[in-house]
Formats: sequence, C-alpha cells, structure tokens
Amino acid sequence: MTISTLDKGSALIIVDLQQGIVCIPTVHPISKVVDNSIKLKAAFKQKQLPVFLINVNGKAPGRNQVSQTTQKPVANWAELIPELDVSSDDKCISKQTWGAFHNTDLHQQLQDANVTQVVITGLMTSMGVESTARQAHEHGYNVTLVTDAITDTNLDAHNNSCEHIFPKLAECGTTEALLKLLQLDEHNNSAK
Repeated sequence: MTISTLDKGSALIIVDLQQGIVCIPTVHPISKVVDNSIKLKAAFKQKQLPVFLINVNGKAPGRNQVSQTTQKPVANWAELIPELDVSSDDKCISKQTWGAFHNTDLHQQLQDANVTQVVITGLMTSMGVESTARQAHEHGYNVTLVTDAITDTNLDAHNNSCEHIFPKLAECGTTEALLKLLQLDEHNNSAK
C-alpha cells in the first residue's frame, strides 16, 4: 500500500543511525539512507512534528546460534551520527533490543505528543526497522515505512520485509512521496 495520508499527529522515528552500525556494509548505499532520513527530519521539524532518534546500546539476553564477535566495539559505537545534527528538541531513545518500544518510554512519549502515526527510517530493515514497525502496529499506530530510507546487510532479508511483512502492517513509499504529502498538507492548511 502506498502512502495515502499523514495524520496531523505524525512523528518521525529514525532507527539506529549510529557510529557502530552505519559502518557495516549494506545492500544499498548507506549515504542514501542517511541523506533521505536527514531530508525527512528537516521537513518534520519545519512542520513542527516530533522527531525521535533511536540508538541501540546493548543487546537482549539469551542464547542464539549466531556467533558473537570477539572484536571490541569502537568507543563511540552507540553515538548517533553527526549528520543527524541532534538538537535539544529531538527526542532521543536508547534501546537494548531490536525494537524501539521494548523496555523504553517511546510509547509514552508518543502518547504524550498525541502521535497517531509513525514514519520509520533507518537500519537494519529486517531487524531494528521491522521490529519497531511491528511494535508500533501492535500499539495501534498508523505505520509508514520509507523504502528508500532503509537498508539491510542482506538483500533477501530486506526484500522479504519490504515485500511480505511491511504491506501487512504499514503503508510504504519513498522519501519524495512523503515530502510531497508534507507540502500538500501545508498547502491545504494555508488555503483554509
């Protein structure tokens, strides 16, 4: 489903654009994901809509079959990238798991801001982005995913999320389509 509308109570959620993750090779250029996320952040700020910047600074407990790296992460691993130009009115949330809602106050902050729709960008499509989108959907938010502002380390995983998962829980579209909706909303409000 393409992006049809933006609620007046929309918020942008940018997931895991942080030092230790943006350096991981992805199937799409990370610079495009960053650039599109920054464009959307500027547009949301201009419309005085809330922006949530999510980083991960830990991991969920429990065993899994993927071997853990023995390399020590860089000291600034969890720091948001400088390109995001974090300001005092940005809402920063640190998480320990893939999804941004689990054991954080994201839902409460969204409720406090009267948010009914979340627009999600960031990394990785099949992990942080998908988990956050699923949790937002389960909390009853209208979910929008920006397909040219997300990517993954695995093309099959990215495509599975975009083609099979996201259409069941969200509207999906490009940065350009979303920016046009934001401009259209501004035009409609000024015509009243």
